[in-house]
Amino acid sequence: MDKEIKSFTVSIYTENNIGLLNRISAIFQRRHINIESINSSFSEIEGVSRFTIVVNMTESQIKKIIGQIEKQVEVIKAYYHTDEEIIYQESCLFKIKSDLLFEERQIQNIIKESNAKIVTVNKEFFVLEKSGRKNEIELLYRELSAFGIMQFTRSGRIAVTKEEMKITEMLAAFNN
Repeated sequence: MDKEIKSFTVSIYTENNIGLLNRISAIFQRRHINIESINSSFSEIEGVSRFTIVVNMTESQIKKIIGQIEKQVEVIKAYYHTDEEIIYQESCLFKIKSDLLFEERQIQNIIKESNAKIVTVNKEFFVLEKSGRKNEIELLYRELSAFGIMQFTRSGRIAVTKEEMKITEMLAAFNN
């Protein structure tokens, strides 16, 4: 069996029921697996939700966990993917003192080089938005930390597969 720990993105298509997220996270908790990020949203089919969860584990462990997740009544289908099999992004917001934007030329260069976007500016603060890979966001965080960050928040991963997934037909059948 494969013993190499890798990053996996788990996609879980579900009915939107109360308590399901708690039961899914408990599956990881029982195996002492830390969830690196989690995102929940509606999917491409009306009435079907999608959880996107990032974990680090071996392939044999993730196969067992997918089996446990699919035993949940509300789960329609669960998949796991390596980073090479998906296109993914994260988003973040930085809140920074406004005077730095006008007084520190280096901040303007950092914003331009990182392809971050200024969302709002007022007398007290400005807000930057950055979408990208985890390492891009972490680099921007390190660069801005030198100037002081008032607030910071980051989303969980969102992802789509490079290859076509047959889930759309399955979900369409579920929806009818």
